[in-house]
Amino acid sequence: MKVGVFDSGIGGLSVAKAIEKELPEAEVLFVHDTPEHFPYATKSPDEIYRFILPIFQNLVDERCDAIVVACNTVSTTLISRLRGAFEVPMVALEPMVKPAATLTSTGVIAVCVTPTTLASERYAWLKNTYGGACTFIEPDCSDWSALIERSQMTEARIRQEIEPALAQGADVIVLGCTHYHWIEQEIKHIVKGKAQVLQPETAVVAQLKRVLNLA
Repeated sequence: MKVGVFDSGIGGLSVAKAIEKELPEAEVLFVHDTPEHFPYATKSPDEIYRFILPIFQNLVDERCDAIVVACNTVSTTLISRLRGAFEVPMVALEPMVKPAATLTSTGVIAVCVTPTTLASERYAWLKNTYGGACTFIEPDCSDWSALIERSQMTEARIRQEIEPALAQGADVIVLGCTHYHWIEQEIKHIVKGKAQVLQPETAVVAQLKRVLNLA
C-alpha cells in the first residue's frame, strides 16, 4: 500500500508522520513543491494548479493508492479540479470550521489560514453551512508559512495575532494550514487553556483509513 502526501512546503511533513505512525504498513511518499514556487499564500489558484499538476502526475505514476492533499490552500481551491484530472482517491484538508462551531462556548472562533484559503469559495461555504451564529476572527497570517518554512517564526509574531483574538472572546483556534501545525505547542502555551486549538491530522488519518477500506 502506497500513500502520497503533498504540500507546498515542509508543513505537510507533520501529516505524513502522523500517517506513518498510524499506518506503519504503508509506504508514505511525502512530496512538496520547489522553493521558487513557495509560498502559495498569495498566488492564484490557476498559477498553483500549473505548479502542482506534474507533481500529482508523478504520484499517480508511482501507483499511489491514495493522495493526501496536505495543503489547505490547494484543498479549498483546487480539489475538485484535481479529482477531475486524476482517478486516484484524494483526501483533502480544510479548515475545521464544523467541529469548531460545535466546540465553542463563546461563539467566537479564530481561523488561522492563508489569504488564498480565506478568499476561497470553499471556506465561505464552510462558514455559511456550519458557522451558524458564530463570529469568525481571521488573523493576518499571510507571512506565517514563509516564516515557519525559514525557521524564523517568533513567539512575538504569534502573539501579535493570537492575543487580540483571545481578547475578542475566541475560545477555539483553528489551524488551517499544515505549516501552522509546527507551532501548535507555542500557540497552546500562549492561550494557556483559554482556547482549544484544532488541527486535522487525526481526522485526516481516519478519513484515509476509510478511503483505503481499513476502517
